[in-house]
Amino acid sequence: MEFYNVKTRQKVEIPDGDLRKNTLVQKNGRRTYLVTGEENGTKLVRFVSKQQYDALQVPEIEGS
Repeated sequence: MEFYNVKTRQKVEIPDGDLRKNTLVQKNGRRTYLVTGEENGTKLVRFVSKQQYDALQVPEIEGS
């Protein structure tokens, strides 16, 4: 999956094996879906739609 690394100002490709998905629940009950990865010690986050989130076959972060 492609991420944008703000630190290096470049797009980077993270293999699916290194990805994790998570859901954030806001105070008003709205859910935000995101995928996290890491490149050279830099944590990367990408917000995705519910359809992309459901289709992605990677482990979910516990406690979400």
